[in-house]
Amino acid sequence: MTLIDRFIKYVKIDTESDSNSTTSPSTSKQLDLANVLVEELKELGIDDVELSQKGIVYACLKGDTNLKTVGFIAHMDTSPDMSGKNVSPRIIKNYDGGTIVLNQELNIVMKAEDFPSLKTNIGDDLIVTDGTTLLGADDKAGISEIMDMIEFYVKHPEIKRGDIKVAFTPDEEIGRGVENFDVALFQCDYAYTVDGGLSNVVSYENFNAASCKVHIQGSSVHPGDAKNKMKNAILFALEFQSLLPTFDNPAYTSGYEGFNHLVSINGTCEESTMNYIIRNHDQKLLEKQKNDFINSADFMNKKYGQGSITLEIIDSYKNMRSYIEKDMRIIDIVRNAMLELGMTPVNEAIRGGTDGAMLTYMGLPCPNLGTGGYLYHGKYEYASIQQMEKCRDLVVKIVENVAKL
Repeated sequence: MTLIDRFIKYVKIDTESDSNSTTSPSTSKQLDLANVLVEELKELGIDDVELSQKGIVYACLKGDTNLKTVGFIAHMDTSPDMSGKNVSPRIIKNYDGGTIVLNQELNIVMKAEDFPSLKTNIGDDLIVTDGTTLLGADDKAGISEIMDMIEFYVKHPEIKRGDIKVAFTPDEEIGRGVENFDVALFQCDYAYTVDGGLSNVVSYENFNAASCKVHIQGSSVHPGDAKNKMKNAILFALEFQSLLPTFDNPAYTSGYEGFNHLVSINGTCEESTMNYIIRNHDQKLLEKQKNDFINSADFMNKKYGQGSITLEIIDSYKNMRSYIEKDMRIIDIVRNAMLELGMTPVNEAIRGGTDGAMLTYMGLPCPNLGTGGYLYHGKYEYASIQQMEKCRDLVVKIVENVAKL
């Protein structure tokens, strides 16, 4: 099976996670892909394969026990931001830089002027959606590249290396990817998540992250008799949003700038809820953003009465930079591998998070590698076949280089 055959097979399996679920994994359909991966690993002749009760696939391709062990991790779920059901991928050969028609019937198109990354992919073969779903390159591209690397080393036992460990996790998109991860079982000398974008980017900086659930209690009264009685929770929600700094919004930020992102809003006149994610690379600035929520709630409670606004703020994960910088050998391995492949290494801070951020603080330093995917979480998501192949070649080369240490 080729790298692209794998990818197309995997994206057709619906693995959307659900932030409202309390089960692990949050959706049983993620196990559909987990079981496929278990069977494929066994077919490759790997005996050491396990699907945990919480939906994590672990596997180890045995090597020379005197050499260092390297691990690779990718997540199976797709974002609940857009449907991952009935994904219909299509390959555009030798992209010419023009407008891509994703769905003629629905008039869904991608224009290069609207999506600058397309200009960097001229001449590449692109895998796109039909405009009605996301693609799932986040992170099925990473899974495909890891699986292809495993098959390469199965077919080349003559190449000297240590153990290769892999893990495929559920629920990364809802911040629960490694809450049940067995670090002791996965124990290795070096580990990487394969869950980024460009092939030449290695990331060891990410957002500090928190979430905030805003509960708004109103009072519904017949509008004909509402004067001085009605408290419209929907209008309170709009007012609460207006109290937050206008430009602390992902639509206005880039680079190291943080943001508050309103993910969902639901409710009636009587009761409403708002869900936010809060992000910043600087922990002190993140605390300031959290205080903005607290101060806004305090103001509205003074204005409309105590209990009108209640908050639930939860810290999600931390920036792994301070941990990784203590020993940069794990980054040097990647940079040297890129140079050997003729790539120009780039460090880029992640404007998001990965399983690796939490694993780092669980004692498993785990920077992030690219996958060749773009514009994640929506209908315009696409992947470059050439970039995916470079990412696959990179993980192959990392294994080779770790064996030389």
